[in-house]
Amino acid sequence: MFGNDYVTDLYAGNISIARVIKSYLFRIGSLLRAKRFDLVWVEKEMLPWLPSWIELGLFPSGVPLVVDYDDALFHRYDRHRWSAVRFVLGKKIDAVMRRSDLVLVGNDYLGERARQAGARRVEWLPTVVDVSRYTVSSEEAVSPLTIGWIGTPNTARYLRLLAPVLRKLVATYDVRVVAVGANTDQLSDLPIEVRPWSEESEVAEIQRFDIGIMPLPDEPFERGKCGYKLIQYMACGKPVVASPVGVNSQIVQDGVNGYLAASIAQWEQYLVMLCDNAGLRKRLGSAGRECIEANFSLQITAPRLAALLGSVGQVTIGYEGFE
Repeated sequence: MFGNDYVTDLYAGNISIARVIKSYLFRIGSLLRAKRFDLVWVEKEMLPWLPSWIELGLFPSGVPLVVDYDDALFHRYDRHRWSAVRFVLGKKIDAVMRRSDLVLVGNDYLGERARQAGARRVEWLPTVVDVSRYTVSSEEAVSPLTIGWIGTPNTARYLRLLAPVLRKLVATYDVRVVAVGANTDQLSDLPIEVRPWSEESEVAEIQRFDIGIMPLPDEPFERGKCGYKLIQYMACGKPVVASPVGVNSQIVQDGVNGYLAASIAQWEQYLVMLCDNAGLRKRLGSAGRECIEANFSLQITAPRLAALLGSVGQVTIGYEGFE
């Protein structure tokens, strides 16, 4: 199990090898004890960077297995720059999908890969948030307006796609750009204020945004993303601008709860429109919140997840507190 300490180290760019080894040993122990369980539900993979024959060899054959994907994890291996990694691990995730009794996917791109891999059963389950935690702030926007992004150091590089637009906006308008979760030195040449991420503060940080952004390149790995930051922004009632890549085009209804920007010119156009028009920000933000409550909330999705897991393991799964 990779716990909170690992996540903290990851964000700080300081991975502890000893902690990683300890986590692998803990996970192997869990696999050896898995035969006692009625069902095992795995997010992504059990033993990262090890071949499927080790991972599945340690897993008991008679125990139902559910795997859950909200990223194109398979591209970490099958598109790796080293041919040895591609050769040894390129089909690892496909093998795990075939072994699984149920594959849960967050978008169509991931679902298609699971079906091609020969998965017996594939179900779409969106990424969601707890809307009782992600609330709409009643505070009015103050100057300067905040264009915000939240993520990890690994994805902060996507903000560079907008470098000319962000520089122009900061120079021309009374706005600031905030990146929550990036490393300080990653974006030092851009007019971006970097703030640390923590689970305790992430909602409050988003509530301070006036506009949420999600730039992405149209590449294979990015097509597998499930729009979590968009869902977070919209749950807090923030208008969004996003690249029309992968599931983003399903979450964002262009001109209704946000905008899909396919070019630098469109990114500038939509951000300027939102900066200039408080009423537009409010209208799109309200529509976004409604969209999340109806389609991407824990309260709506938890009963379906419980039913799906129960249908595999023949067990009763409770979801009290989310009704």
